[in-house]
Amino acid sequence: MSQPAARPHQALILFAHGARDPLWAAPFEALQQLIQPQRPETRVELAFLELMQPNLPDLLQQLVAEGIREVSVVPVFLGQGGHVRRDLPGLIAQVQQQHPQMSIKVAQAVGEQPLVLDAIARYCASTLSGP
Repeated sequence: MSQPAARPHQALILFAHGARDPLWAAPFEALQQLIQPQRPETRVELAFLELMQPNLPDLLQQLVAEGIREVSVVPVFLGQGGHVRRDLPGLIAQVQQQHPQMSIKVAQAVGEQPLVLDAIARYCASTLSGP
């Protein structure tokens, strides 16, 4: 008799800005789909700062209700601008105050990682013609 699949106890949240155009979310959804098979034991979710759903506090509340206690939030931003430096910590603090049992780690913005910058640089250079 097979065992039921274990429910994930941790989540990875890809945190993006949000936009009015629903097509704007497509690259983030593609990123989510690339990550999920790499970490099948982890919930991989998207959350948005504004204009799109779910927003980060609502998603974190949902995860707490589902018993997830360990979360990593990765800002899918090119840099550590005001949203990442000010808005994100405020949202995290709000949830931590309501749910101190939840462990929330916030990573640096993806655009500040050397491997990401290298990939972007290679892509940009590839758009030029010639050697």
